[in-house]
Amino acid sequence: MKSLSVRLRPDKLEYFIGQEHFFYDGSLFYNSIKNKTFKSAIFFGPSGTGKTTLARIIAKSVNSDFFEINASETGTKELKEVLGTAKDNFFSLREEITFLYVDEFHRWNKLQQDSLLKSLEEGAVKFIGSTTENPYFSINDAILSRVGRIYEFRKLSDSNLKTVLKRALSDTEFGLGNIKKSIDEDAVDLLSEISNGDLRYALDSLEFIFNNSNDDKITSKTVKEACQRAKGTFHKSEDYYNLLSALQKSVRGSDPDAAVFYLAKLIDGGCDLKSISRRILVMASEDVSLAYPMAITVVNSCVSAAEKVGFPEARIHLSQAVCLLASCPKSNKTYLAVDKALSDIQNKTIDEMPAHIMDSHYSGAKSLGRGKDYLYPHNFGGYVKQQYLPDNISDVKYYEPTDNGKEKFFKSYLEGLKKL
Repeated sequence: MKSLSVRLRPDKLEYFIGQEHFFYDGSLFYNSIKNKTFKSAIFFGPSGTGKTTLARIIAKSVNSDFFEINASETGTKELKEVLGTAKDNFFSLREEITFLYVDEFHRWNKLQQDSLLKSLEEGAVKFIGSTTENPYFSINDAILSRVGRIYEFRKLSDSNLKTVLKRALSDTEFGLGNIKKSIDEDAVDLLSEISNGDLRYALDSLEFIFNNSNDDKITSKTVKEACQRAKGTFHKSEDYYNLLSALQKSVRGSDPDAAVFYLAKLIDGGCDLKSISRRILVMASEDVSLAYPMAITVVNSCVSAAEKVGFPEARIHLSQAVCLLASCPKSNKTYLAVDKALSDIQNKTIDEMPAHIMDSHYSGAKSLGRGKDYLYPHNFGGYVKQQYLPDNISDVKYYEPTDNGKEKFFKSYLEGLKKL
């Protein structure tokens, strides 16, 4: 027998729950389905949030041949067979477009992903790829460019989950309405919270409880027994972004104990490895930088090792990186420097760069004054005073080093050059 989450999967737009930030009556996304103008997209987000369900609803609404494949089970050979059929249909007298849905699209390598390019360009397929990983890291730029639209699926709210759970309890055809049991409101609330936005987990847990409990009334105690603990999730008041923020602020505050605690919370909560790694790499340059220049090298090695071995062992490398960063001297001056420079570029009218540092390695450059009077620092022992910034910002200071850690050396060196 199919599971409750499969039996209750909606097949019409009006029954779909969640993703209100882009899916609502009158939204561009909603209208594109109603008007049959939907083309291709990437669905990105955690499990149990409706990516597959919505893809199937879209395919049904546009009346196209529909192929659904899972990238973890299907290789290039099978994909090419689907695309061959799509091409035949498209270039036939019927000019039919095929709808292709690839679940776990990030599992395909670059070559496999690129197999789609020609069919996308020709218009033979409408494509949805779903992924639990950030598509900007896991999907080729060429695919992203041709697909164009990326929709981020968020965890369903407790209210969303309770709506569907109550529908499951009352539905006599596909749900649990024929089972002569009741459930406390508190138990429904608890199950919604424990499920942490994963509707599949919530429904299948509810079915497990109803099928196996000897009690006529389900209470919170039964829910706790069934679920044991929160489903590899964050507590609803300590979500993903708050924990990443707490991790970085603990590192910035040089508190390795707090930093490793929030790292552990992220790992225990099921945060994906790439998201943790990305934040740790950012911290190495944003918060430590030249106060300990080797930090980025060590951290990059730790992150690389973590991604090679995967969880659970990856926690060891991540902990090393986090404890190192929290224990380092701190400086954010290189980060502030580039932001200050970007602000000037975006908000001021800047003169041209000095002609003597322009490229002079082409025919006619000298006649334009390019490179004229340039002083080659190595001919002067490694440093010679000359202007590099445009005239109207020639005295601006973007990088202002601190006395922290190794950055004190760079500060001393740069100040020493001014005295030459």
